Amino acid sequence: MTTTATIRMARTEDPTPNTFWARLGSAFAMFRNAKSITGLAILGFFVLIAIFADVLAPFSPTQVDNTARFQPPSAEHWLGTTHIGEDVLSQIIHGTRGVIVVGFLAAILATVIAIVVGVVSGYVRGWKSEGLSALTNVFLVIPGLPLIIIVASMFEEPPLVLIAAVLGITGWAWGARVLRAQTMSLRNRDFIQAARANGEPLRRIITVEMLPNLMALIAASFVGTVTAAILGLTTLSYIGVIPVNTYNWGTILNWASAQGAFRQNQWWWYLPPGLCIAAIGVALSLINFGIDEYVNPRLRSAGERARAMKKKGLNVNDAVTAVRTVEVPATRREARE
Repeated sequence: MTTTATIRMARTEDPTPNTFWARLGSAFAMFRNAKSITGLAILGFFVLIAIFADVLAPFSPTQVDNTARFQPPSAEHWLGTTHIGEDVLSQIIHGTRGVIVVGFLAAILATVIAIVVGVVSGYVRGWKSEGLSALTNVFLVIPGLPLIIIVASMFEEPPLVLIAAVLGITGWAWGARVLRAQTMSLRNRDFIQAARANGEPLRRIITVEMLPNLMALIAASFVGTVTAAILGLTTLSYIGVIPVNTYNWGTILNWASAQGAFRQNQWWWYLPPGLCIAAIGVALSLINFGIDEYVNPRLRSAGERARAMKKKGLNVNDAVTAVRTVEVPATRREARE
């Protein structure tokens, strides 16, 4: 009787977090390690710049100062000016908005398509699964950049939303393949079988039972698509596919290259946007590494072991393990000799 009461009290005081929101919260635990936090902080910095670009930019990106052409960084123009006197810092700040908008719009579209196609094709069986898998394979081999060039050539000034849509439509297939493989593993688990036996509809099984267990893969796919979309946008802008009056970091590099900034060593024109591209790439890579460390049990255990060694003051990179020596008494040494 006492044992039963103790068990009931323990269950009452420490309930198992088995609700949807509890499982969803535990799924986002991948963003709680140092790598993910650092990457999110850098990415959040660029997002804030994109949101408040009109307030943060000291000048309009098209404002011309005829008295300050090719001027290096100064108190008035912190990152110098272009060949016609435009402020480089203002162009970079306004260009951040285009980079963030295209990256996130393309990633949202690609992630939604990847979830729908990947999870559904992994859960259902028969010709529906094979048909969605064949569709994924077709989009895997469609080249994204040439298709964007063809679409952009059909418009005099293609909007960034169109570029983001093309990047998203051509970038969902890899994420769908990964989600399909993981869903095929999950559909035979006990909790999925129990939900199916209870007569729950497909929509609820996917959204409530499966998606919280796929959040790590979905987040990794989202981050990877953001990276690919930003690199695609800057590449297309640099080679001149996107109109140069649409400001982003790639168009700034395009203007710098066209006006000979690389040859004349006008570093203040091309180095800052290049560093911005590198910084946001590092941020997204850190987030991806943090997710990978959370998903991979070996990386997670290695990281926990390294942090424990640092707390004890031990060198993580030291390949030699300290061995404690025990002095053998003289009588025992004499007996061995």
